[in-house]
Amino acid sequence: MKLKILVIEDDPFISEIIQLYLEKHEFEVTIASDGEFGLDSFYNDTYDLVILDIMMPKMDGWEVCKRIRIDFETPIIMLTAKGETYDKVKGFDLGVDDYMVKPFEPEELVARIKAVLKRTSSGFSAKECVTYPSLTVNLTEYRVYLNGQEIDMPLKEISLLYYLASHPNRVFTRQQLIDVLWGFEFDGDPRTVDVHIKRVREKIKDNPSWTLKTIRGVGYKFEVVTNE
Repeated sequence: MKLKILVIEDDPFISEIIQLYLEKHEFEVTIASDGEFGLDSFYNDTYDLVILDIMMPKMDGWEVCKRIRIDFETPIIMLTAKGETYDKVKGFDLGVDDYMVKPFEPEELVARIKAVLKRTSSGFSAKECVTYPSLTVNLTEYRVYLNGQEIDMPLKEISLLYYLASHPNRVFTRQQLIDVLWGFEFDGDPRTVDVHIKRVREKIKDNPSWTLKTIRGVGYKFEVVTNE
């Protein structure tokens, strides 16, 4: 069962980025665009963690946090543009579990979420690993093994291989891969995906059971051969 995260954030661009990255890591995400709606959403369902902005319309994050903490110990990560020590101390005094300042790296937010859940949720397992004949990609440890031997591979190549391998036989365009792995802010050449795919292929080759396949004019997929 996927763990559920409530994101209370009034900036739709930031919410979209957070949702994209969290769903990439197999979380179920609900978005609320203001404090009142966020609090209603929280009361109407059960969540494993809340990501909470401070400066929002209708009800700010401080008030939302106070009300949640009256009856619940659900983990809360504050996500805000304020970085002053006073604001951090206030957040921790209210029972916030962690605090991130905008602008932020989505992968760092995911890492912090996993760290908080590991401390607070007995149902959370941080292990992210896909295994196929002769190939293992462990995103938790950022390691790739081919025929039992570790392959030297940069983090971005490992992330790319893991993402494709964790969605077998699904085709992704270059732009989709850019959005997920490089972020919406990336303004470089989309062909950078081609370069990374080429490097990954050189290191893992192909296998009779699977292959990293190019779909001409579209993008790429991790093709898995099924014996039917």
